[in-house]
Amino acid sequence: MLREIRPAIVLLLLLTAVTGLAYPLAITAIAGVIFPSQAQGSLIEKDGKVIGSALIGQEFKEDKYFHGRPSATLAPDPNDSPKTVPAPYNAANSGGSNLGPTSKALNDRIKEDVEKLKAENPSQPVPIDLVTTSGSGLDPDISPEAALFQVPRVAKARNLPEQQVRQLVEANTKGRFIGVLGEPRVNVLALNLALDGASK
Repeated sequence: MLREIRPAIVLLLLLTAVTGLAYPLAITAIAGVIFPSQAQGSLIEKDGKVIGSALIGQEFKEDKYFHGRPSATLAPDPNDSPKTVPAPYNAANSGGSNLGPTSKALNDRIKEDVEKLKAENPSQPVPIDLVTTSGSGLDPDISPEAALFQVPRVAKARNLPEQQVRQLVEANTKGRFIGVLGEPRVNVLALNLALDGASK
């Protein structure tokens, strides 16, 4: 019996070592050489300090900054552990709200957000990505239309000409991958850093 089991045990240990240890270490090493920034989390630094990642959104509330998509991520309530509280862009708890189109809470929240945005820029239609959350709740990008919609507010808050802020949006707009995949997008953190640099 041991003679029949031994090959199975050896094969299990061998495959575990190859697929569970050697292969992941080799791929990590190759990624670190070919794509060093991405392998380390696409971290963004300012003045030698890590301030975020190009892959995870951040919440910006001040009028002088561009705002990202709403985030539906949650965290445990520090006062009552079985409950949760909103924690925008919480990478430890990525996920959507699971609210559907018939949800009164979702519709009320979207209507409220649309009204706020219409007051901010009444001459333009409100871009959909400024009032809807992404599936992960961590989306770092917005559409160029969503960024351009916010130009008047940001320009006014910073006392900058709208044309200068619009040019920053255009300079930070990335096109489709290889010209075909995805949609044009603007990374909110990168745009806000460029805006800080232009305001100095």
